[in-house]
Amino acid sequence: MIKVENVVRNYHAGETVVKALRGVSLEIGKGEFLSIAGPSGSGKTTLLNLIGCIDQMDGGEISIKDEKISSMNKKEKTNFRRNNLGFIFQTYNLIPVLTAYENVSFVLSLLNLGEKEIQDRTMAILKEVGLEGMEHRRPSRLSGGQQQRVAIARALVKNPEIVLADEPTANLDSDTGKEILELMKEMNRKHKTTFIFSTHDKMVMEYASRLVMLHDGQIQSDERR
Repeated sequence: MIKVENVVRNYHAGETVVKALRGVSLEIGKGEFLSIAGPSGSGKTTLLNLIGCIDQMDGGEISIKDEKISSMNKKEKTNFRRNNLGFIFQTYNLIPVLTAYENVSFVLSLLNLGEKEIQDRTMAILKEVGLEGMEHRRPSRLSGGQQQRVAIARALVKNPEIVLADEPTANLDSDTGKEILELMKEMNRKHKTTFIFSTHDKMVMEYASRLVMLHDGQIQSDERR
């Protein structure tokens, strides 16, 4: 489903060139539950952002569903993200003035769906992530774990084939983090959704069925469990 070929990404800090990725190659199949891990500065978030069509590579190629990312213009990347990818962030990125229902349904409204379908799909996914009865609460009235469940519902409500999660347990205590990982693992089993995590959390690494370790912008190891 995803093919990363000899990808290079450099950042410039004044006259200094920071080599974030140094020729990374990787293939990811449908339905994988994969963690990209490594110390700070290893390039894991950069790789996630490139796969997510958020950043621009300096060399190499990434293909998703046989579509080459480098050949897309900005508008095409935006449309591709909207139609194929879901995102989960460590800071939840919920809109504070909107309720849980509105945060999730907003994603579907961008796809120009009918009101009835938006309502049905939103309510169904909120129930699936354990938030039935909390639809009308704003983020400030939800715990961190509940907010992350809203974020998961928002990522999954449009039925993406791929979900990218950047440090999804970073702001959660260990028990809540485990609950969130169990939920995502269940979603992976039930919907065959491909999950790709960027993390330095050992618990996330242990849950992953495949662990790719990065160090200094290169793959250090690639282990399947």
